[in-house]
Amino acid sequence: MSSKVRVRFAPSPTGPLHIGGVRTALFNYLFAKKNGGEFILRIEDTDQNRYVEGAEQYIIDSLNWCGIGFDEGPGKEGKFGPYRQSERKHLYKKYADDLIESGNAYYAFDSAESLDEHRKQHEAEGKTFIYNWHNRLKLNNSLSLTKEEVDAKLAANEAFVIRFKSPENQKLELKDIIRGTINIDTNVLDDKVLFKSDGMPTYHLANIVDDHLMEITHVIRGEEWLPSLALHKQLYDAFGWQAPEFAHLPLIMKPVGKGKLSKRDGEKLGFPVFPLSWNESVGYKEEGYFPEAVVNFLALLGWNPGTEQELFSLEELIKEFSLERVNKSGARFDPDKTKWYNTQYLQAKSNAEIASLFMPVVLSHVKESHKLATTETVERLVGLLKERATFVHDIWDLADYFYIAPTSYAEKAVKKQWKEGTKDILDQLVSILDSITDFSSTNTETIVKQWITDKELSFGKVMPPFRLVLVGDMKGPHVFDIIEILGKEETITRIKTAIERLA
Repeated sequence: MSSKVRVRFAPSPTGPLHIGGVRTALFNYLFAKKNGGEFILRIEDTDQNRYVEGAEQYIIDSLNWCGIGFDEGPGKEGKFGPYRQSERKHLYKKYADDLIESGNAYYAFDSAESLDEHRKQHEAEGKTFIYNWHNRLKLNNSLSLTKEEVDAKLAANEAFVIRFKSPENQKLELKDIIRGTINIDTNVLDDKVLFKSDGMPTYHLANIVDDHLMEITHVIRGEEWLPSLALHKQLYDAFGWQAPEFAHLPLIMKPVGKGKLSKRDGEKLGFPVFPLSWNESVGYKEEGYFPEAVVNFLALLGWNPGTEQELFSLEELIKEFSLERVNKSGARFDPDKTKWYNTQYLQAKSNAEIASLFMPVVLSHVKESHKLATTETVERLVGLLKERATFVHDIWDLADYFYIAPTSYAEKAVKKQWKEGTKDILDQLVSILDSITDFSSTNTETIVKQWITDKELSFGKVMPPFRLVLVGDMKGPHVFDIIEILGKEETITRIKTAIERLA
């Protein structure tokens, strides 16, 4: 086996890639890069009945969006390709035959109907049917039949499977980087199917053969594969191959209740569970998340850096990551925390970068000719408003009144702020604003506040109504920043319109 670290992410193209799969890919990637190794993408598509058109490309697009680039895989052929199992199916029969030859596997000709009958009989007796050492000599297989009978069945093209011959009365000591030593009694293991007469291997055989041929040094996969560890280790031993090191990652758990995070949890609580949109399911990308934020929160689902640090760049994650700090227990998914991460990344980005992302949102609401639809103005607005946003598209709800003058006014705000005498105060304010030549925020603020002082008015009688007539509600940044962006003409027009409607 190669001394260089080589890991693989091996999804099946049976649908969209769940964020649990993205995290598995991420941990493989981080481990490989931390150790100067290689990260391989292998598409395990031996089950053609479950194959979904477009799923493979979705997996590749998702990894690329997250910045988890693979070194070898479909479209990045290396010396270990091809990287789709369906294109490797000619390889597997030889290895199944080798296991039969060595006595580690056998042909089984049992029909589905006969096996179902055995299960029903066991259930009727309160038992569980297991095909293994305790009954295989009573069943229809090459261990119970003569060589002549087996040869005749094979010559007649009778349907068969090849099963692994799980040993009797052995104690297996399995090693897992995350979980330590695991002891298994082989008497409880069944004789798993490795190969079918249609020429296709099952996951177990193809997985082991491919990992060996691709010189995989570490298998980092989800906890759901832990029950397969005993069989996989036995297969390595049966072939006489050095097994890779194994690490089984904890599950990502539901936000509430028990169990593994599912698509239904996302639908029920209103958050994505896929990196990209798939059919009617919205992905993290389309929801407005930054890929760096998704990678950051996924990295800390089950891995603990050992410090209080929560924000990590990909480079920092590579530097700090270790499998020894991955937790054994499941990590509860927190939708609010994922939003917190996105907020942090949004605040850290430059106004120019956010403005470039926000401009298409602006132009989806107003014409390109709108006087505020300029790069300079949009960048200024972003600087004023981004602290209140979680996603880039949130900024529109914070900025819409800049582009579209209010046609109505918040009822509660009107009741509280529009008093007797407000009309007269705003009429005077219009005259003051109209006389100002330098309409910058600082200058208008100085002049207006001096006028308020000179007239011995209270700021509470002037500033809240001023905001109300400009915005339509009691929200927004500094009032004088608002009017600088709106400009003198638009500011005065809005005040006069509000006086006509509210007086």
